[in-house]
Amino acid sequence: MTGFHPLDLAVIFGYFGIVIFLGMRGARHSEGEEGFFLAGRKLGKTYQFFLNFGNSTDVSSAVSTASLVYQQGVSGVWLTFQMVFLNPYYWFMNAWFRRVRLVTMADLFEDRLGSRGLARFYALFQTVSAMTVIIGLGNFVTFKIASAIVVKPEVEWSAAERASVEAYRELRQLEPAALRGELSATECERLETLRNLKARGQLHSQISRLEPWSFYVVYALIVGTYIVLGGMKATAINEVLQSVLILAFSVILIPAGLTAIGGLPELGRRVPAAMFELVSSGSAHITGLVLISILLVTVVQINGIIGNMGISGSARNEYAARFGAVSGTFAKRLMVILWSFCGLIAVAMYSGEGALADPDTAWGAMSRQLLGPGLLGLMLAGVFAANMSRVAAETMCVSALFVRNVWRHFQPDLDERGAVRVGRWTIVVALAAGIAAAMHMDDIFAVMQLLVTVNVPFGAAVMLMFFWRRLTVPAVWSAVIVASLINILLPLALTKIPAVRTAASLLARPLDAAGRPAPVYFDAVVRVHADDPTSAVEGRGRFHLELWLLRRTGLAVDKLTPSDRLAARFFFNALFPFVLLLGVSPFTQPPARKRLDQFYGKMKTPVGATPELEVMAMAETRRDPQRFDQLKLWPGSAWEFTKWDRVDTIGFFACGAISGAIIALFWGLLRLTAP
Repeated sequence: MTGFHPLDLAVIFGYFGIVIFLGMRGARHSEGEEGFFLAGRKLGKTYQFFLNFGNSTDVSSAVSTASLVYQQGVSGVWLTFQMVFLNPYYWFMNAWFRRVRLVTMADLFEDRLGSRGLARFYALFQTVSAMTVIIGLGNFVTFKIASAIVVKPEVEWSAAERASVEAYRELRQLEPAALRGELSATECERLETLRNLKARGQLHSQISRLEPWSFYVVYALIVGTYIVLGGMKATAINEVLQSVLILAFSVILIPAGLTAIGGLPELGRRVPAAMFELVSSGSAHITGLVLISILLVTVVQINGIIGNMGISGSARNEYAARFGAVSGTFAKRLMVILWSFCGLIAVAMYSGEGALADPDTAWGAMSRQLLGPGLLGLMLAGVFAANMSRVAAETMCVSALFVRNVWRHFQPDLDERGAVRVGRWTIVVALAAGIAAAMHMDDIFAVMQLLVTVNVPFGAAVMLMFFWRRLTVPAVWSAVIVASLINILLPLALTKIPAVRTAASLLARPLDAAGRPAPVYFDAVVRVHADDPTSAVEGRGRFHLELWLLRRTGLAVDKLTPSDRLAARFFFNALFPFVLLLGVSPFTQPPARKRLDQFYGKMKTPVGATPELEVMAMAETRRDPQRFDQLKLWPGSAWEFTKWDRVDTIGFFACGAISGAIIALFWGLLRLTAP
C-alpha cells in the first residue's frame, strides 16, 4: 500500500470493515438453500433495485467505457450503452424468470426439456466462464485502476523499466511524424519495431508499485468473507452501501478533471469534435451497423446469463422483479454517461506526447493526479464496491449452480445444511479461479468482446424454450456445442497452432482510416522477433473464426472496414445458434406433451401476492395447465406468445420513453460541450 496517505488507508479499511460486518448480519438469514441462494424469495422493490444496479454497474464497465472513449471518442460507449434499448425487454424478461419458479438457470433446462445432461453441461460451462471471464475481469480491472494510482517515481525505476517508458515516449513522437510522411527509412524501421513491442505489451507510460498476485489474494479474501458468511442476503444488503460508493466514484472525477483543464469550455477546445459524435461514421469507430449488431447479440445473450434466476428469483413477487430490473439498469445507463465524460476529460489531459501507453489505466491515472487525500481513498473504495457487487452476485450464482446441478447429482441425499456448506466452499474455489484468470489477462476490450458473446448459444436456447414448443434436446445440444466451439474454444485454440498463426492468407493488414495497418483475422499481427524489422510476422490474440467462415461463403472480409468486420462477427454470433436450433428441431423428438403443458401453464400463472395464494394458484395450474390458453396470441400453434395486459403495455411504453429520454439527455450534454 506504499504511496497512500493515512487518510486514504482509513477510508479503504473502514469500508472493508463495514462490508464484513454486514456479511455477518446477513448470516442470520442464510439458513437453508433458498435462504442462502435466494434470500428466501423475500426481497422487495428496494432491494431488487440495488441488487440489479450493483450487479450491472461493475467496475469493468466504468473503466472500459472511459478507456474506449479515450481511444475512439464517445461512439465507443455503445459497447455498454446499447443496453439502454433493452430496458423495455427487461420489463418482460424478469417476470418470466420469476414465474418459472426455479433456483438456478440450469434447473430451467431440466424443467423445460427434461434433460439432466443439458442442465449439468450448462452448470459446468457457466461455472467455468463466470470464474474465468466475469470474476477474473472484475479483478483485473480493479488491479488496473489501483496499479495506475500507486506508481513508482522515476528515481526508483530499474534499467528495464526506464527503457520501456523511454521507448514508449519515442513511439509517441514517431507516430505523428509517420502520418506526415517525415520519417527516414531508418526511422520507419524503428517505428515498426516499437509498434511490435507495444502490441506485445512491452511498452509502458508509467511503472506501478503494486504486484498483482498479493493484491488479488487480499482483495479476494475481503470479498469472500462477507458472501461466504451471509449468502444472497448479505450480497443484497451490501449492494445498498456499494451503490452509494459507485455513484461517488462515478461522479468524483468530473468536477476535479474539469477544474484541472480549465472548465467545460476548455474540454470542447482540447478534444477533437469527431470524438463527441455519439454514432460515428468513421471506419475505426462504433458505427450504426456495429451498434445494431451489438444490440442484437446482447438481446440474445442476456437470456442465458447465470444471474437471471438468482436475482429475479429472489424477488418477493414478479412486480418487484420487474421494477428492480428496469429501475436498477436505468440508473446504470446514467452512470455510463458520467463514465463517458471521464473518458473525454482523459483525452483532454493525456494527448500528444503525454498519451498513455495503456488506455485501460486512464481512470487510475486521473485519480492519482486529480484527487487529494481522503478522496483518493473514497475513489478506491468505490472501485472496490463496484467490483465486489458484481463479483458477489456472480459468485452466488456459481455456487448455486454447482451445488444444485453438479454436486447433488453425485450426492443426491445431501441435506440443506450440507448444501450450504458445499456452496460456501464453491465460493472459495470460484474466487481463487478468478485470481488465476486475472493473472492471464492483458486487454480489457478483448475480454469485453468475449463477455458480450459467451452466453449467446445458451441465450438463444432459453429464448426458444420460453416461446416455442417444438424445441428439442438434440437441437439445443447442437447449438450450444457448435456455436461455443466457433465463438470461444477454437478462436483461442487455433492461435496456438503455428501453421495458423503464420498462414500468409490470414495475416492481411489493410490500412485503417488513420493509415495504420489493421489486422483482419487476429487481434494483432506482429513480428516474430520484435527488434528485427525484417523477421516474419505472425498472428497474436484471438483468431476470428467467424470472419474466416464468412470468407469461405464468398464475403470479401479483407475489403471491409474494421468496424464492418466487427459488426459481421457479432451478426454471425447472434444468428448462427438460431440456424441450428430451428434447423435441427423439426427432425428430432420434442419433450413429452405433459411436461410442456405443465411448463407453459406455470409460465402463464402470475406469482401469488402471498405464499398462501401462490400455493393455491400453482395447485390449480397443476390440475388444469391449459386454464390460461385463451391468452395465447396464436391459439393452436407451437408458439407460446401471449397477449399483453395493462401492466405489460404501460410498463413497456414507459420503459421505451425513459430510454429515449436518457439518450436525448446524453446527446444534449454532448452538443452542449462539443466545440
